[in-house]
Amino acid sequence: MKFIVNISRVLVGVLFIISGFIKLNDPLGFSYKLQEYFSVEVLNLPFLEPYALIISVLVVVFEVVLGIFLLIGYKPKFTVWSLLLMIVFFTFLTFYSAYFDKVKDCGCFGDALKLTPWESFTKDVVLLALILILFYGVKHIKPILGRLGLSVAALLSFVACLWFAYHVLMHLPAIDFRPYNVGANITDNMTVPDDAPKADINYNWVFEINGKQEVITTKGDYPSVDGKYIDVTTEVLDPGYEAPIHDFTIEKDGQDFAEDMLSEDNLIMIVAYNLSNSEPDGLSALKEMTMQASKKGYRVIGMTASGPDVQEKIKTTYGLDFDFYFCDETALKTIVRSSPGILKLKKGTIIQKLHWNDIDELEL
Repeated sequence: MKFIVNISRVLVGVLFIISGFIKLNDPLGFSYKLQEYFSVEVLNLPFLEPYALIISVLVVVFEVVLGIFLLIGYKPKFTVWSLLLMIVFFTFLTFYSAYFDKVKDCGCFGDALKLTPWESFTKDVVLLALILILFYGVKHIKPILGRLGLSVAALLSFVACLWFAYHVLMHLPAIDFRPYNVGANITDNMTVPDDAPKADINYNWVFEINGKQEVITTKGDYPSVDGKYIDVTTEVLDPGYEAPIHDFTIEKDGQDFAEDMLSEDNLIMIVAYNLSNSEPDGLSALKEMTMQASKKGYRVIGMTASGPDVQEKIKTTYGLDFDFYFCDETALKTIVRSSPGILKLKKGTIIQKLHWNDIDELEL
C-alpha cells in the first residue's frame, strides 16, 4: 500500500503543478474560460462573471500549492482533503460539460493542450481514483523536510505563485502557447493545406412521407424524396483539420482588409477587444507611441469589437489618430492578454507583442 500511495502522490502532485502552472502563466485566459462556465447557457451563474479573474487566480494558485504540499508532505490530511474536494468539483463540472455538450474545452491545461470534454472527464476520473488512494493511505504520506523546512517551503511556494500571477497580469504570459505568439505568421496559421483532412459530417433530414416522419441521412446534398420537409440536424463524425487561426478578420464597412494589412512591411496593431473596458492609462499611452511609429514609417491600426460610436468617442477623448477595424471579440482576447495590447508585425509575422504597461519597450 505504501508503494502505491507514493506513486499516486508523485503522479497527482506533478500533474496538479503542471496543470496549475500552465493556467497560472495565463490567469486572464483561464478567467475567460470561467466566464464561459458561469454564463446563463452553462451553469447559469452570471453574478459570478465579474469575479472570474479573482476566482481564476485563487483557484490556480491553490492548485499549484496543493501539488507542492503533496510532494513535500506538508499537512497531509488538509492537503488530501483539499485535493479530494477540488477533484470532485471538477469531475462534476467536466461531466456536465461533456454530457450536455456545453463547453468544448475545459481549459484544464490552458492553450498548451486542448482536451475534448470527454477526455477532460476521463482525466478527472483517473485523478479522482489516485486521490482516493491518497485519502485512504494518508498515513503513508511522510514529510521530506523538517517542520521549519516544510513551513518555509510552503510559504515560499504560496508567495512565489502570487507574485508570478501578478507579474503575468501586469505584463504578458511568460510562455505563449497561442497561435499569435512572437515569431508566428498569422497568414500561415490561417491557411488550410490542400491535403488536410476534410470534415466528415452527416446531415440528418426529417421528412414527412405518407403521413410518417422519416430521417434520411446524406453528406450535405438535399435528398431527392417525395415528402414534406420538417427539419435537418448535423452530426460531426470527424471535424477534420482546422487551421490554428480561423476567426481573424480586419473588417471595415463590411470589407475584410486582412490580406492587405498582413502584407505590410511595418505594421503596428493596437488590440482592444472592448474599448469601453480598456484601461484608461493604457489608452492615454497610445498617442505618443503611435505618433512616433507613424513618423518612422509604420502603418498603425486599431483592432476592436466595439462599434463605430465607441471608436469615435475613444479617438476624440484620447487624441488617437488612427483607424479602428473590427475583429471578433474572442479572437482579440486570444491575440493578446492586454487591453490595449500592442503588436509589431512584418508581412504578417509577429515581431513583438507587448502589454500596455511595457509600451516603452516597443522597438521602432
